[in-house]
Amino acid sequence: MDARDADLEKDLDATLRTRRELGEEYESALVESFLEKVDQRIDGAVERRVRRQLAEQQMTAARDSRSPKPTDTFGERFGFGIVSLVLAIPLSAIGGGVAHLPGMLVAWAGIVGVNVVQVARTNPDLFGRRRRRDRDDAWED
Repeated sequence: MDARDADLEKDLDATLRTRRELGEEYESALVESFLEKVDQRIDGAVERRVRRQLAEQQMTAARDSRSPKPTDTFGERFGFGIVSLVLAIPLSAIGGGVAHLPGMLVAWAGIVGVNVVQVARTNPDLFGRRRRRDRDDAWED
């Protein structure tokens, strides 16, 4: 029996003694008073549990927000490819107009470089790099 149960038991004993002293006409008021104390204890316990669960959910959400999310979706790859091609046209024109063939080569090297970085970011295993989480798992074996 913990301290809260002992306090509740003392309150019940005091309520019963008071009822004996005052008589049956005060019985409903005494019972209501005791039940109010019990309700307060229950509300306090429920509130503590809810706060604890809310804190656990917030911690879980904070951990999940820090973990890397897979970004290699079809829509992202398709959109990035379209944007690269659309931007390649004016970049080729500017590079070719300013520096002719070497300017075009530099413009296309930049376009290819940006696309390679995007692929490396979304598919780390493609270039032989593994995510940090995979390296950590290797230590556990």
